[in-house]
Amino acid sequence: MNNPLEEDFNHILAHTCELWEELRGQKIFITGGTGFFGCWLLDSFSWANEKLNLNAAALVLTRDLKTFREKAPHLTENQAIKFHIGDVQSFEFPKNEFSHIIHAATTSSVTLNQEDPLQMFDTINEGTRRTLDFARFCGAKKFLLTSSGAVYGRQPPEITHIPEDYQGAPDPMDPSSAYGEGKRAAEFLCTIYAKQYGLETKIARCFAFVGPHLPLERHFAIGNFIYDGLNGRIINVKGDGTPFRSYLYTADLAIWLWTILFKGQSCVPYNVGSERDISIAKLAQIVSQAFKHKPDVRIVQIANPKKLPERYVPSVEKAKRELKLDEWIDLNVAIKRTINWYQSMKPPHI
Repeated sequence: MNNPLEEDFNHILAHTCELWEELRGQKIFITGGTGFFGCWLLDSFSWANEKLNLNAAALVLTRDLKTFREKAPHLTENQAIKFHIGDVQSFEFPKNEFSHIIHAATTSSVTLNQEDPLQMFDTINEGTRRTLDFARFCGAKKFLLTSSGAVYGRQPPEITHIPEDYQGAPDPMDPSSAYGEGKRAAEFLCTIYAKQYGLETKIARCFAFVGPHLPLERHFAIGNFIYDGLNGRIINVKGDGTPFRSYLYTADLAIWLWTILFKGQSCVPYNVGSERDISIAKLAQIVSQAFKHKPDVRIVQIANPKKLPERYVPSVEKAKRELKLDEWIDLNVAIKRTINWYQSMKPPHI
């Protein structure tokens, strides 16, 4: 039986093939390896490991191996991937040596950010500090932090694409800034460990994405729209549809993250995402057209023509210029592939 994502994995390998030699015979430690990003990192690692005969191994930190085994049995049964049970804030250090570490464990829960911002902030920072301490303990050479575009705070509507050198920040007087402030502090910790201990710390400021494993029916607009369509409902735009977002397909995301880990400059943040901006209203229409039954779209609120639309769109010129990265998979194709993957799941993994 063919892997339904084989085309994506071959795409990832085609754009990263020369980078993997660095992992030959090495071990990599990954936090957050069972989440949205993590599944793509593990699958692409597994694919490269097999196709290139790397003889590499991955150890994945997780709190709930049973649930992940039900979600991705092909990964838990892979002999090159092992699991370490623990919480990112307090996990016991494995005894092995690891050459590379990817710290992708975090929570982007809007509910937690609103109801317990202190826990949100502590989870991000204590988890980052613990993982950085482990990097020192195990002798790792390179460390990748999956940060967020939330570090910039609210994007001024007059700035169409926000660059890495923008000096804005979340509002420290607003408790709902816990996620963005947490990521800022996590980046600061990475910089300290790089300067003080010589660890190469790479920072990926991630924006918005679409693809298989995307959590549906949460706070991601594109996930909500796909969920509505999969369940035969009207696609419901909860706001006025005017905010602008951009979406990078997850196969391209994996290419960007591996490239930043292997080739990115230490202590230099890279925006990760698409620069092809689109309004939420237009996005809902595109998702609708990707379904055979073309569900109707309903926009709940009326737009204020005097108000500039909100934006959350990165400039990715630095990543393109320095690392030769690009957005290879078109948004229309990305949405169709995501829908097809969810429709192929039995039972539907939504």
